Amino acid sequence: MSAKHPVIAVTGSSGAGTTTVKRAFEHIFFREKINPLIVEGDSYHRFDRAEMKTQIAAFQAKGKNLSHFGSDANHFDILSETFEVYGKTGQCQRRYYLHSEEEADEHNARLSTSLTPGQFTPWEDIAEKTDLLFYEGLHGGAEDSRHNVREFVDLLVGVVPIVNLEWIQKIHRDNAERGYSAEAIVDTILRRMEDYVNYITPQFSRTDINFQRVPTVDTSNPFIARDIPTPDESFIVIRFRHPKGVDFPYLQSMIQDSFMSRPNTLVVPGTKMGFAMELVLNPVIHELIEKKRKTK
Repeated sequence: MSAKHPVIAVTGSSGAGTTTVKRAFEHIFFREKINPLIVEGDSYHRFDRAEMKTQIAAFQAKGKNLSHFGSDANHFDILSETFEVYGKTGQCQRRYYLHSEEEADEHNARLSTSLTPGQFTPWEDIAEKTDLLFYEGLHGGAEDSRHNVREFVDLLVGVVPIVNLEWIQKIHRDNAERGYSAEAIVDTILRRMEDYVNYITPQFSRTDINFQRVPTVDTSNPFIARDIPTPDESFIVIRFRHPKGVDFPYLQSMIQDSFMSRPNTLVVPGTKMGFAMELVLNPVIHELIEKKRKTK
């Protein structure tokens, strides 16, 4: 961990509310006049899109599963090194995974390359002066037998829906946006399950603050759900690893209809997720930046 060059990691699985999370942090960074180095979790995948399909088939031929959730498909070594090096020097390397034609066009113009969606840009040295590193992806708090990403993170935030809600969102997204059949989507869920249990869920016991979306409608069979529960049909359960010093009465006074379910847990309406994130995280990030400034 580093007081001079803080590392903030937001870790969460698909459908956790990426847009809300990004907007909340953008607002905090703007208010605190913070210039972040943004690092995307997908850039630490081990294989590009075409290679991943080949590797999945190769693993299945050996009776094994491979998924983007696990260590076999990701560079935990490079990710932990990135965090460690940035914490020591304020600099590191970065690359991008190209999700779309638009992203490919943007980076091809910048790099004079001819990359296509599903590929990575080359690693680049980032020497510009930044206030902190901000990571968002699947593995901000990951560990395996050789690498401990969490070790080099100053603030680890978890954002995750309960698993049935996550599956509902994946089924609807993969069907509507990618045209996958229900059977293919279920096969993917099953293939990823071992890695999900071993690498994704343990991270949420290592987070400093956890935001979990819990629907208040019946999601007991996610494979037949016709609709994705909306924010106003949900609560956000916010768990603090170290509740000492958290001004819970103030948070409750600011967030209408919020309540404490445990001494370290605040529950807020689903529509207040972004507002709650800003209220909770702003003072924590402010403190990190104040400590950074004192080290100069």
